[in-house]
Amino acid sequence: MPKARKGGLGKGLDALFVDNNTNDDSIITLRITEIEPNKDQPRRDFDDAALAELADSIKQHGVLQPLLVRPLTNGRYQIVAGERRWRASRMAGLAELPVVIKEMTDNEAMELALIENLQRQDLNPVEEALGYKVLMEQYNMTQEQVANSVGKSRPVVANALRLLNLPDGIVANVRSGKISVGHAKAMLAIEDKEMLQQTADKIISKGMTVREVEQLAKKQKFGGAAGKNKNNSGNTAQNPFGDNFFKEMQLALSQEMGRKITIIPGKNKGTLQIEFYDKEDLSQLAKKLTSGLDSNK
Repeated sequence: MPKARKGGLGKGLDALFVDNNTNDDSIITLRITEIEPNKDQPRRDFDDAALAELADSIKQHGVLQPLLVRPLTNGRYQIVAGERRWRASRMAGLAELPVVIKEMTDNEAMELALIENLQRQDLNPVEEALGYKVLMEQYNMTQEQVANSVGKSRPVVANALRLLNLPDGIVANVRSGKISVGHAKAMLAIEDKEMLQQTADKIISKGMTVREVEQLAKKQKFGGAAGKNKNNSGNTAQNPFGDNFFKEMQLALSQEMGRKITIIPGKNKGTLQIEFYDKEDLSQLAKKLTSGLDSNK
């Protein structure tokens, strides 16, 4: 049987998930052998060096934040939040751990575990994006609701989700750290799959910079636009303002809107392409684009 522990362990983030008014009386101690991880835990990657550092800290100071667990029908307890502390505590040789026990369904446990992980700063970007995706697909949350639940802006969530549009092999390299988030975001502007893979290979083998990837993406984009105009009219369209005007305007619009903007110049007219991610994002974009129309009437 778990025994009550009245020591001043502090509530910590995990206990706050249970109740904002949690006090030390709700923290109990369980044998570490009574606790098991959730096999569906959204976090898959645990850095061995970081775990070793945490284990050393636990040896010196103990576990300062209780784990959040839920009771199982077999008499054991499943981790909802705090698997890193559980792993590090095992490495440190602890026999007992402070916990807060809360009854919850499978769905509640998964949703809470996702949000707890996403609120932390040490998730890799792919885990973060996958966490947002699960909250939206399994729990029918909008990007706005996801953003509110993890304390981030909707554009941050939307931009993180864009990483999952890259090919699986490149996503795996981002997850492992071989390709940085900055590189990955720049690669999203490359539409040619063969060029995308070649760029990924150069980043890993030759240390291609983010700026070089951005320049390559722009070169492909404007080259593709010129080719389309040539095919449509039989002549390469002349840019009346010069190439730099469109490049700078495209960059400025992309930064202002927080999304991919493509300007395709033509001889007498051009095309402005604006990327959106889902119905909700398109609605937000429409509001943003039309917000000043009424005042101009």
